[in-house]
Amino acid sequence: MKPENVLILVFSLILIFHLMIVSGFIPYDMVWGGRLENREQMLRFESVSIALNLLMLGIVLIKSGRLKIEIQPMILRVCFWIMGGLFALNTLGNLLSSNLWEAIIFTPLTLVLSFYSFKIAARGF
Repeated sequence: MKPENVLILVFSLILIFHLMIVSGFIPYDMVWGGRLENREQMLRFESVSIALNLLMLGIVLIKSGRLKIEIQPMILRVCFWIMGGLFALNTLGNLLSSNLWEAIIFTPLTLVLSFYSFKIAARGF
């Protein structure tokens, strides 16, 4: 499977997960290292997370040619390097999470996102 397709799939699943948190279907103490104190705080954090995931999904859709927006290849490449770095840091954060489920489920997920983001960035355009 192409790296872009893996990222599209994972970002789509992550967005569904975050929407399930906002809707209350999944308890918010499962995310953000178990440090969220109330629903209002959760909504702020989840709004940022959803926005960032939509932005990154958009970047991948542009790179894959599914979203027809012209952006210079160098800008896209820098975006993938940044995404890879953010997901690498997020992997470390998940390892330190006080929530065991977050550490078990999201550590490998962010590791995959980091790996494929770096792979796309390194191969160039």
